[in-house]
Amino acid sequence: MEGGAQLHLRTVEEVFKDFRGRRAGLIKALTTDVAEFYEQCDPEKENLCLYGHPTEHWEVALPAEEVPPELPEPALGINFARDGMQEKDWLSLVAVHSDAWLLAVAFYFGSRFGFDKADRKHLFTLINDLPTIFEVVSGSAKKPAKEKSSVSNHSSNKSKSGSKARGAEAAAKYSKSMQAKDEEGGLDEEEEDEHGETLCGACGEHYASDEFWICCDICEKWFHGKCVKITPARAEHIKQYKCPSCSNKRARP
Repeated sequence: MEGGAQLHLRTVEEVFKDFRGRRAGLIKALTTDVAEFYEQCDPEKENLCLYGHPTEHWEVALPAEEVPPELPEPALGINFARDGMQEKDWLSLVAVHSDAWLLAVAFYFGSRFGFDKADRKHLFTLINDLPTIFEVVSGSAKKPAKEKSSVSNHSSNKSKSGSKARGAEAAAKYSKSMQAKDEEGGLDEEEEDEHGETLCGACGEHYASDEFWICCDICEKWFHGKCVKITPARAEHIKQYKCPSCSNKRARP
């Protein structure tokens, strides 16, 4: 699609930055923007592809006309399977093909610009440190909600069902408790490690102690507040938080 603008990439870091931008766009299409993505994949249209751009935007479009294309092309005809599969399975299938496409584009650049064995290994290591799009979409990239919640609400002595730290109220309390701990001398290593393994359901990035997070009461995925446009102040007034994906599923007939 926009390969000509990307051929200035020369270093592993530049190619990885391109990879991360495209990945972020694809994750948005399959999570926070899933309703819009679903609508654009009309089976009545021609073969469509899902593109991720380095600017962290996504696009559903026809494939490039030139043969061979300037860049590797994503899976063709993703829209045809939309109504023939359950939505969850369809999104997972698109996610898997998107993962394959991202690797193809990244290593296309690596080959094009003569990356040696060490460069290719470094690029793959950087990529492999991130969860795949499939892992983010399916939820398998995050720790089980109960494990996460037991840490978030570590000061509570309630039963497991009553101590589930989820939703806006828990996230707001958790954010405040983290700030208090930072003022007292920081989190202990064990807590920081456990939270560090938690991934945002929107962007797929790891938890950071200086960021506000919120958990969906429906799917129990955690999100950066900035990714779902929720502030700590707004979260305090939300009794039950639904992430964009769950809200769209409930709204769709």
